[in-house]
Amino acid sequence: MTGKKEQTAAATAEALGYEQARDELIEVVRRLEAGGTTLEESLALWERGEELAGVCRRRLEGARARLDAALAEGEQEEGGAEGSGEA
Repeated sequence: MTGKKEQTAAATAEALGYEQARDELIEVVRRLEAGGTTLEESLALWERGEELAGVCRRRLEGARARLDAALAEGEQEEGGAEGSGEA
């Protein structure tokens, strides 16, 4: 049953946008740094933080890939315009 809960939590994390995941991650870190939680709660927070950090990383990697693709497309268009005598 725990596996199903973990899958649901991971799917929920993946549904978050970058800003939402980052904000929740900040809150998780704040709670861990503040202390006062049980070992079990701390472990759950840590695991959630790992999921959220992964979401943020994947969102940033996706944004980087889209930016790189757009830049490459722009360079190709510039190269095509120069090669055809257009300016």
